[in-house]
Amino acid sequence: MTDRRGPALTDAQDRRRKPLARLFLGEREDARWLRPAFWALLAVTAVVYLWDLSVSGYANSFYAAAVQAGTKSWEAFFFGSLDSSNFITVDKPPASLWVMVLSARLFGFSSFSLLLPQALMAVGSVALVWGTVRRTLARVGTTTANVGALLAGFVVAATPAAALMFRFDNPDAMLVFLMTAGVYCTVRALPRGSWKWIALAGVALGFAFLTKMLQGLLVLPAFGLVYLFAARTTWGKRVIGLLIAAGSLVVSAGWWVVAVWLWPAESRPYIGGSTNNTVLDLVFGYNGLGRIFGGSGNGGGGGGMTGGTAGGSFGGSTGLNRLFSSEMGLEISWLLPAALIALVVGLVVVGRRHLADPARAGLVLWGGWLLVTGLVFSYMSGTIHPYYTVALAPAIAGLVGTGGALLWHARARFVGRLGLAAMIGITAFWGWCLLNENPTWLPWLRWVMLAGGLLSTALVVIGSVPSLRKLVTVGVLAGTLFGLTGTTAYALATTTVAHSGSIPSVGPAGSSSGGMGGGGTGGMPGGTGGPGGSTSGSDDGGSDSTSDSQQGPGGTPPEGASGEAPEMPDGTSGTAPGSGQDGTDDATSEGGSGTGLQTGGGGEGASTSSALQKLLEASDAKWAAAVNGSQSAAQLELDTDTAVMAIGGWSSDPAPTLAQFKAYVADGDIGYYVSSGSGGGGMGGGSSTASAIQEWVAANYESTTVGGQTVYDLSTAK
Repeated sequence: MTDRRGPALTDAQDRRRKPLARLFLGEREDARWLRPAFWALLAVTAVVYLWDLSVSGYANSFYAAAVQAGTKSWEAFFFGSLDSSNFITVDKPPASLWVMVLSARLFGFSSFSLLLPQALMAVGSVALVWGTVRRTLARVGTTTANVGALLAGFVVAATPAAALMFRFDNPDAMLVFLMTAGVYCTVRALPRGSWKWIALAGVALGFAFLTKMLQGLLVLPAFGLVYLFAARTTWGKRVIGLLIAAGSLVVSAGWWVVAVWLWPAESRPYIGGSTNNTVLDLVFGYNGLGRIFGGSGNGGGGGGMTGGTAGGSFGGSTGLNRLFSSEMGLEISWLLPAALIALVVGLVVVGRRHLADPARAGLVLWGGWLLVTGLVFSYMSGTIHPYYTVALAPAIAGLVGTGGALLWHARARFVGRLGLAAMIGITAFWGWCLLNENPTWLPWLRWVMLAGGLLSTALVVIGSVPSLRKLVTVGVLAGTLFGLTGTTAYALATTTVAHSGSIPSVGPAGSSSGGMGGGGTGGMPGGTGGPGGSTSGSDDGGSDSTSDSQQGPGGTPPEGASGEAPEMPDGTSGTAPGSGQDGTDDATSEGGSGTGLQTGGGGEGASTSSALQKLLEASDAKWAAAVNGSQSAAQLELDTDTAVMAIGGWSSDPAPTLAQFKAYVADGDIGYYVSSGSGGGGMGGGSSTASAIQEWVAANYESTTVGGQTVYDLSTAK
């Protein structure tokens, strides 16, 4: 048979390494250190994120209890139930839980198996950002493209918000991984207008929806516009490709929604967070438009339980400065100014290149992600927590890597040198501002970063003189090193601290900004409290002075990890079982060595007393106990390895009604009722239904004190 390959094509293919060798060593024309540097980046990321992974225990007990339930019941796995007897689900779709449950089923339920998938998704996100940036910069030059990709991947790993959430069991880790997979697939679709790759991007975003609903679709406008204008195919095929992607998104996001909708409500758990036991209410209410405009269980005015100006834990006041102030600034803004400069000056550098130019497409893709998501976060009036900003980490990294590489490639031009100098200088100054908000931690670091960054900026500027052009190279290399110092140090410090409670924060031990409401005081421009600064009006100090644990307001030590912060429509926060009405411990132990479910202002639960554990573990009822609120129920489940009914769910859900509760008791399905003192009790505990149930129980059943806890035996009426 005649070989019809042309000579040029034959030579090019013969020069290529075999696929496996290419994977580990790169192309033959690549510098020998490039691909090994990539694998070293992944290895370092894995070591840092996996090291002492169990330091935070079960982290957020709300999701940890759901994972535990999923290891016992496939029905709980499918629905994302909080308990193995399937009374109520968590207030998010279950995709992130599925991965953690599978890990726990494979390795056994433990802190490590719970958090292992999160850490591995950090490694995957770094690899996907690297691959995306490298492809968009391929025409600029092999070395430049690889260096820009390595820089982008490093920035993801060195972002404090990423160091926090990829070692925690909230849904945000999987959300970021899936959105990053979507951007990678979109870039792969551009060279030939591939409908297969753009369809995979739709699948990734569909499962992002099943992770955190509408937040996963904030990147959709950027993906769609870039494919429409930059795919190298005809307009007709581009439109068809987008239609296929839309279909794949709808199918991958909608199959679970349809399945839950078709499932008879009486034979499945109540959909937590909804007002009418439907997933669509979550989509358009509590987890959707309610987050943006407030209402539907979301506090207004920037979130927070008071509905007013929120403190560090709820993101601060709305406005363009929100991402730079309070806790959000420390979590995500270290390289945000540099990313914005890279976007603007990078687009100037690419000039009038064709719309399909890969570098331009990369800038628009990452820039669209950053601007749309950043603006939504800045102005949304519903509940927002600082850790949401981890969704911006890949976009910032992509812009720094792509834009920085383009400006470096154009360093012979004044605009290129100006852009590089601006990125280095503003990063050094802003890093100094952020580190200055925690002046007792490595006090020398902020001055080294500022001095080194400004000196590097000066070298880049001086390098404009033709005879001193080599100084540009020295300045850029040094400026990159100094610019990454602050964010890297803060991210590393974050990984060494145990995080628990509702709203974990970044940084070294004792630096939590805390706060559940009320404005903070601090020095950040226009902010409601500087990064890491204290906030007024908080329900709890936010940091345990007796341990190295960082936690959100009302948080607990690692052994008593607990769920998310209150998001109750009326701004109230009930007390948890074992607490007085003012949130103080009123337990007087009888026969138990531990404490009750003591909580702080946020209804967070500490570990259960040994006496109460033994009592519930001996119960053979469908639900060993019922308690007001998901957080209290979650902690009881983790401590006793039993199913516990969470009355009112997470956000005062109307489940169960008093009539339903009476029916459960009559059927012998509930062993005990653990009192909340005043009808409160974590999230969901402040509803009128919860109060009515507690009053009915108190009127019809005798109470006993177990381990300092008021408990009613529902098998014996008065």
